[in-house]
Amino acid sequence: MQFHVLASGSSGNACVLDVGGFGLLLDFGLSPRQLAPRMQRLRVAWPRIDAALLTHTHTDHWQASTLAHLAKLKIPVYCHAEHAAALAPASRAHAALSAAGLLRCYAPGQKIVLHSRCALAPIAVSHDGCATCAFRLEGQSRGAAWAVGYATDLGCWTEQIARHLADVDLLALEFNHDVDLQLQSGRHPLLIRRVLSDAGHLSNAQAADLLARVITLSAPGRVKQLVQLHLSQDCNRPELAQAAAGGVLKRLGVALSIHTAVQGKAGPTIRLKTAPGMGDPFTQPMLAFGEDG
Repeated sequence: MQFHVLASGSSGNACVLDVGGFGLLLDFGLSPRQLAPRMQRLRVAWPRIDAALLTHTHTDHWQASTLAHLAKLKIPVYCHAEHAAALAPASRAHAALSAAGLLRCYAPGQKIVLHSRCALAPIAVSHDGCATCAFRLEGQSRGAAWAVGYATDLGCWTEQIARHLADVDLLALEFNHDVDLQLQSGRHPLLIRRVLSDAGHLSNAQAADLLARVITLSAPGRVKQLVQLHLSQDCNRPELAQAAAGGVLKRLGVALSIHTAVQGKAGPTIRLKTAPGMGDPFTQPMLAFGEDG
């Protein structure tokens, strides 16, 4: 299993999860032209993308030109019903996808099997984007079970969200800003207030607290990889985000790999070895997902 970060940040977001030949595009906030060199660098090709998943409709998470490209390639797009309603007047590709049966709606509380190797459970989160969701993805690859948590663009977290993200092999989590840098940024006060609000973005400290709770709720050694996403170029630094996460690991006495995505370049790519004997997620019930926050 491989997890590729094509882009992450306020200028555009896109990741790819590749499980045994099934490729899932997580957000598509760059144009096809912008994505091309990043995909080439990480050896990701459009023929290997089998489905796309949208977290919310802020334009750093979707681009009309990429939605049109997905329609042209007949790649199904999974989104919330409110996303679909918002996309309809904003992109002509919406009609093409709908007519072809390629626009498919998810809802928190409903498990969707995307492929024989991959199932999806949406998690409602607090953000000022239309029906924003995080995701738990589970499946099997070569007879071994795996799980990934993907949570970007959330202003706060709850115990329920932490439980939904527990026991994943890889946690891709927003570490958006350092609070002091945000307050000293010189940005408009309304923007600062929005980012710091419960409907804004997670600070390094908030993300570190969520990471700590997820690790505590998980089986020992289960969480193996942390991918830090959506770092602010103006109000964060990779070393600050890494220090926040590293402090959690030191305090809890655990070890895992930390990968920090930056806006200006593609990467990282994380390769995961899945563990056998963990049960089949398609024959065991996933967590009951409700409307968080």
